[in-house]
Parts: sequence; structure tokens; C-alpha cells
Amino acid sequence: MVSSIKNKVELAGLILPTPPIPGGSYSPVIIRGNIGYVAIQFPIKNGEFHYQGKLGNELSTSDGYYGMQICALNALAQINKYISYDRLDGLNHICAYYQSANGWDEAPKVVNGASDLFNQVLKHKGLHSRSLLGVHNLPKNFGMGLTVTFTNLP
Repeated sequence: MVSSIKNKVELAGLILPTPPIPGGSYSPVIIRGNIGYVAIQFPIKNGEFHYQGKLGNELSTSDGYYGMQICALNALAQINKYISYDRLDGLNHICAYYQSANGWDEAPKVVNGASDLFNQVLKHKGLHSRSLLGVHNLPKNFGMGLTVTFTNLP
């Protein structure tokens, strides 16, 4: 029986959102060989923008954690659209982007919002390496964004 990522998300007590549509001329997921790349996902839920502003100013570290969870759910929704859970070998790497106020330095706590969710939902398939990148600004003033690479089984 083919298992979906949606089932795994629901077993964790969460809801897999409808994948957001791209904001430009690109595909949200590209698979080359056995490696998949998920384009940047923002904290968009039901078409509404959430967690806009700079961490340490308009947004707290806790806000960032929950915003990063939404980004991670959107990434899972994109992956689910292209492959089943049974074909997912695992996540490889996540790259987290955030905008923050001067002096704010709690990015690892924010990115744990994505890492914790991936580990909870995907178990061993959710293990990943990660990068954290502070940027001057993100589209639509989002406080955070997330890209994901994964391996799928042939």
C-alpha cells in the first residue's frame, strides 16, 4: 500500500496544507535523477501571509519557530505532490533564510521549528543537515523561508 506524506503529517496531529503556488516563473519541485529540490517555501497558510517582519523586532523567536513550521509543512506538501512517502528515501539538506534586527542571534532556535517537525513527521527519513542564512530582506517581508533537498527511490 502506498503511504502518503499527508498520512504521516496527520498521524503527528498536523494538517498538510495545499501547496502554495509559485510566485514566479519556476517549478516548486524539480527532480533530477534521485535528487529532488524544493524551491523556497514561505509561511503561507490557506493563501494568507503569516510572520512578516524582522525577527527581534516585529517577530519573536517563538514566532519564528512557528513560522518555520509552516514553511516545513509547505515543503512537505510540495514533496507529497510529486512523490509518495514510500518513495521518499529521506531529506538531505535544508537551507533556512531569515531576516532579523541587528543584535538578534537566535536563528538555530527558529530553524528548529522546521527540523523538529521533519524529525517528528518523517522519523529517520527526516534527518538532515542544514544551513542558516541571515538576509537583508525576503519577498513580501516574510521573516523566514526554507528550501529542501531530498532523495527519492527509483
